[in-house]
Amino acid sequence: MLSVVVAPWAGQAEPVFARRPDELHDAASTMKVAVLAALVRGGADLDAQIPVVNRFESVVGGEFGNDPAWDSDPLPWELLGTRAPLRLLAERMITHSSNLATNLCLARTDQQAVAEVWRRAGATRSATPRGIEDYAAREAGVHNRVSARDLVRLLRSLADEPELLAVLERNDFRVDLAAGLPPGTRIAFKNGWVAGSRHCVGLVHPPDCPPYLLAVCYTGPLADGSDRTDPAARLLARVSAAVWERRALITPA
Repeated sequence: MLSVVVAPWAGQAEPVFARRPDELHDAASTMKVAVLAALVRGGADLDAQIPVVNRFESVVGGEFGNDPAWDSDPLPWELLGTRAPLRLLAERMITHSSNLATNLCLARTDQQAVAEVWRRAGATRSATPRGIEDYAAREAGVHNRVSARDLVRLLRSLADEPELLAVLERNDFRVDLAAGLPPGTRIAFKNGWVAGSRHCVGLVHPPDCPPYLLAVCYTGPLADGSDRTDPAARLLARVSAAVWERRALITPA
């Protein structure tokens, strides 16, 4: 299943192209954008030094922890048992897609705040009601889901928060949408991957025409769950390249 949404950045313009825009996919790490927005909008002290732990409350009761083998970022694990600036953890949650940092950030906000981020964005189908690797919640039917249309809405909702978009521009995983663009092209984006799913949403800034939004969500056997060499990442890059070739056509109707 492949979902694609292309839309102008300006205003509240409707998509100029949509393919299965409202199909739901496993959110993977795209949900980390909503966690970042909830954290900042809630007024968290990003300079506070917080304990780096690996025990979190499940939304269905009890506790759970993250597995370092499933995490793409070793840095927060090196800080385990110490204290670290919340700002650093929020950055690594996005730039290096750290699962441990995500749950530490989520513990400094709450699920209601994350739900409000989606509501404010105008999302109609997406929800991220649990933390990363909260398997008890997943088994109880509590799932993080996103649609391509809602991911575009989520990024557009950050229009007045350039500091959040700046974090997305520092994403270290220059694959997926970024790999389909000419080298050096400015893009604020977040990708997500698990075995069976590969997604990315981005705000692309071409030098020769207005910025545009692109979200691509793929669910299927092509996605092997690897962070940089996933065959599905190459599929997303091909879609991104095709959209880039038509960038001059992405204007409000």
